Amino acid sequence: MTATALTLIPAPQTGGTRSRTTGDRLEVLTALMSAPSFDQIYRQDVISVPGDHPVYRWLCGVPDCRRPQNPAYDFCWDHYRQWSQIRKAGGTVADLLREARPLQPKGHHEAPSCLVCPDNPAAGRDGLCWLHHNVWINRCKSGEDFDNWLPRQRPYPPFGTCRVAPCPERAGHPIGLCMRHKYRYDREGQPGNAKHDRNWRREHPDSLEPPTVSYADESRFRRWCRETGLVQRTNGKLSLLGLRPLVKSEIQWCLFTHAQGPGGSIWPFPWVQNLIDHCRITEVDSLVGLDLDACAMHPRQIAKRMLQYLRLIYFTREDSKEAGFIETDHFGIRFANRERRIDLTHITQRWLRDLLWDAIATRLTTDPPRSRNPIDTIRRGCAELSAFLDSRGPGGGHDPTALTAEHMLDFVADQRHRAEHGLTSIALFARGGHGRTFKPTKVTKGTVGRTFNGARRVLRAALDDGSAEAIGLDRGFIVSLPQAPTPSRRRRPFPDEVAKALADEDNLSKLEEADIYDRGARDIWEGLVLTGRRCTEVLEARLDCIGRHGKIPLFWHDQTKVGNLEDGIRIPERLYQRLLQRQKKTTDLFTQHHGRPPTPQERREIALFPRLQSNRSLRKGASYAWFHRLFRAWVDAIADTHCVLHQARHTLATNLLRNGADLTHVKRYLGHVSNTMAEHYVHLANTDPKLNDALNAVWVGGPGSSEPGILLSGGEPMTREEAEALAIDLTRRSTPAEGGFCTFQPVVNGDACPWNLDCHNCDKFVLSGADLLYWHRKREQWRMLAERAPDDATRDYLHDVFEPTARAIDGLEKALAAVGLLDEALALDLRRPQDYFGHVWATAFRAQELARRESHDEIDDEYETDTDQDEETP
Repeated sequence: MTATALTLIPAPQTGGTRSRTTGDRLEVLTALMSAPSFDQIYRQDVISVPGDHPVYRWLCGVPDCRRPQNPAYDFCWDHYRQWSQIRKAGGTVADLLREARPLQPKGHHEAPSCLVCPDNPAAGRDGLCWLHHNVWINRCKSGEDFDNWLPRQRPYPPFGTCRVAPCPERAGHPIGLCMRHKYRYDREGQPGNAKHDRNWRREHPDSLEPPTVSYADESRFRRWCRETGLVQRTNGKLSLLGLRPLVKSEIQWCLFTHAQGPGGSIWPFPWVQNLIDHCRITEVDSLVGLDLDACAMHPRQIAKRMLQYLRLIYFTREDSKEAGFIETDHFGIRFANRERRIDLTHITQRWLRDLLWDAIATRLTTDPPRSRNPIDTIRRGCAELSAFLDSRGPGGGHDPTALTAEHMLDFVADQRHRAEHGLTSIALFARGGHGRTFKPTKVTKGTVGRTFNGARRVLRAALDDGSAEAIGLDRGFIVSLPQAPTPSRRRRPFPDEVAKALADEDNLSKLEEADIYDRGARDIWEGLVLTGRRCTEVLEARLDCIGRHGKIPLFWHDQTKVGNLEDGIRIPERLYQRLLQRQKKTTDLFTQHHGRPPTPQERREIALFPRLQSNRSLRKGASYAWFHRLFRAWVDAIADTHCVLHQARHTLATNLLRNGADLTHVKRYLGHVSNTMAEHYVHLANTDPKLNDALNAVWVGGPGSSEPGILLSGGEPMTREEAEALAIDLTRRSTPAEGGFCTFQPVVNGDACPWNLDCHNCDKFVLSGADLLYWHRKREQWRMLAERAPDDATRDYLHDVFEPTARAIDGLEKALAAVGLLDEALALDLRRPQDYFGHVWATAFRAQELARRESHDEIDDEYETDTDQDEETP
């Protein structure tokens, strides 16, 4: 990522046709705000919204409570403290809403009129303005009755609007200030010393004009009125008074736009008012000219989002190309958790930047990617090439006709040199702490491959569509950029000690404690481990993602990477109960924000693990970056080995294979689109020395031999000479068959089988250790059929039919156990074409030759007892 600031670019002063960028921006906004669809609320200089506004709500979330909520919280201060106590005690929002009592405001959200002079606001609880209140205080001391005193009073003339520039309230004091600003004025030492004539009413009893105001320093008083901000910011009002026309229209338009979408961040009006005050004090003409670094944190975030809204109306696609960026919203695309604006200004050569812009626009139009990674790849390649040409190219590389193949070869050599010696990049920078600082990234062999391929993709596209020829770019310059391989390193499964640490209850509790906002980090991790889903599939799960079907708990999710929506898998009861509790917490959070439980339709849209920011409707799931940071910090504290989240998926795939699942099962369970991808996740120890010793393994007669299951070694490992004498080289003299191998040479050579593929009853059929689990499943299948037989005769018949096969299986287990290969055979349940050329898969024995070695009756009694015990294990 580059260190370029992502701000709205000012309108360029270029000649030619007027565009939306070079035109009058105030005129554009005025036209848009004049449309009938624009809400009238946002056209006023003082914007006032109801307390239960769906986007800009400002009243407390407790029903009928009239106090304003604390910014960034859903309740007033009193109810927030009550909610904190209930939450610490293990309660929920429902408990708060049931126990809390509505409160009345401590002051007026909007001051009522005086009982005597309706043009002036009341200043006290007695309903009188400031002047009448002071008169009544004096009369009250003499014991006069209020009801007798009130009808005799004459109204004072109105004092107008408060003289503080942004304040929309009526003035309640003769010097022209509302009462809140009058109290602030007194606290700050009365700058300018403004005074009113105290004998004014006595000397002019019938005057309709306000009293005369005198100043010790009138300019200082006026400056204080111009620079001071609002006092009351929690009454659902925004004051745009004092702003310049364009920035005022921009804020009005952005407030309306932000209220249209269902998602987005929550903008408390006090934070928006802080931004407005900053714009007024700095006297900016437009948000474009606002110094974001000088703003406070919350106003700065709001200003950045407003600039995003404005870019869509200030710039067309053609304008953005001229300005040096691309806006994904112009193509109807938004990438999750990424900026909508892709900055290209760091590519200084205009011809290269235009080629890159065209390449990105073509990809977004014809084949939009699922993420921004493909776009970032070509952007990275062009950025590196641009930086190199800027420093070492002729004329900074700005003239494409001056570039030759030699310059491209120099670029290739420079990148490889940097990767070989661990040097830093000359174009790309990584964000430092809090995104404020940047540091150069190191060039590696992997980044070099992405750089070459990214730049090559752009230049080759320009060569194909004629753009390179149109600008005079030499063909040799393009074709000299090589296509670099970008090998992907397979993730290893978790080592046993790491897997044990990651599943330890104490360590899981530490992960739960690190999730200070209780967004479900532990639930996400256990979901990844127990289901093997992709991380984003769990992070983006919806609120109603679990349910029971036929008493079986299922987890429903979208596999958007492969296009499988609403895919369900069975989950353990433990995980089901955890997700059930998470459902309740998320429902309570929605109730806290909206004051009601979600509807059935909203439950299908709300995220089970909602992200913390910019998510007022809770539809955005937790981000991968947030969970990855939390996971890395947790793993670094409990394990010495470097681990990543995706290893959980590889671990589950390998464990499935070791526990009897075949490649088809792994592919289907993990949601892969091909066996090749499933094989990528499966890890087998094919280089284990024990497996190489399989040439000495003992094999038994198959079910079709004259004496099935005959052992050849009498319970002892056979010698290497004996094994080699009986071994069959399957790479030259066999072909795969169901559950074993066929050694009949005409069939091996491609002829039809004369026995109609009756392999299991053929003496040419041989077995290998790779088929042990296949025959285990066959045995269980026959047992189930026999147990379900309608009578004893049928059951005995089925047992008799399968008896030769059972003897062959028992003999094969005995032979494998004798040479210490039984566990390996039980783990190697994988049959791929390339595996037939390995030593284990390419070695087998003719069933009849095995049968002549030894009788099945010589099976060791100890082994026979162990086998029976294994068969009885459920």
